[in-house]
Amino acid sequence: MGRSDVTFVVDGTRCSGWWYPAADGGDDADASSDDRRRPCVVMAHGLAAVKEMRLDAYAERFAAAGMSVFVFDYRGFGSSDGEPRQLLDIDAQHADWEAAVAYVRTRPSVDGTRIVLWGSSLSGGHVLHVAQRVSAAGVIAQVPHTDAIASARSTGLAASARLGLHALYDAGRGALGRSPHYVPATGRPGELAIMSSPEANEYLDLVPEGFDFDQRVAARFGLRLAGYSPGRALAHLTVPVLMQVGTRDQTTPPAAAIKAAGGVV
Repeated sequence: MGRSDVTFVVDGTRCSGWWYPAADGGDDADASSDDRRRPCVVMAHGLAAVKEMRLDAYAERFAAAGMSVFVFDYRGFGSSDGEPRQLLDIDAQHADWEAAVAYVRTRPSVDGTRIVLWGSSLSGGHVLHVAQRVSAAGVIAQVPHTDAIASARSTGLAASARLGLHALYDAGRGALGRSPHYVPATGRPGELAIMSSPEANEYLDLVPEGFDFDQRVAARFGLRLAGYSPGRALAHLTVPVLMQVGTRDQTTPPAAAIKAAGGVV
């Protein structure tokens, strides 16, 4: 069987996802006994990105290897519902992870004791943060955001200050119940954007041709990111963690991730 479109609900809001049954017979209809249940990989993309941006390539490989896979979009992003759009709330995204894992545990073909979380960039930090909370069996964190201070340093003082002003303005609009003030998720060096390293705009190469991708983010996210260091969770995790670090990554600093994992920088 190929993938199917599915939905789950978080706090009354519908989130959308793709379900991939394991290629060796891990379909719900075949799961009449425990020995037919499969491990499941739950996946979500990085900052402002959506599942259409090549997560299918990963999911297909996992499914071919005998695992079920669930790929989802956060509330307010991609094909998921949620208003206002493009409002990146870290706590809400943690709740989305919890709901996604709870959903896959309802599927008869899933072995609920063998759920692995996969996240990239910002989501690579999320999976570290929520793994213990959802009783994950393992974590795959690809180029993960681990440390707020390291990320701010990589952005640069001037760019961080500029973003901070936009974040404060947007937070004020939010407090008054007004629509968000947006900034681009990515931009070229010197441009106003959440990510503006020399490599950042290559992120857009993942967007399929003809796909209508909204790369804005409500600017208030910058205030929350300044205090978000999910790499600290590694000290308390008791499950296997595969951390994949880009040694030349200028957006999510590799030294911080290696240090969080107990490596030598």
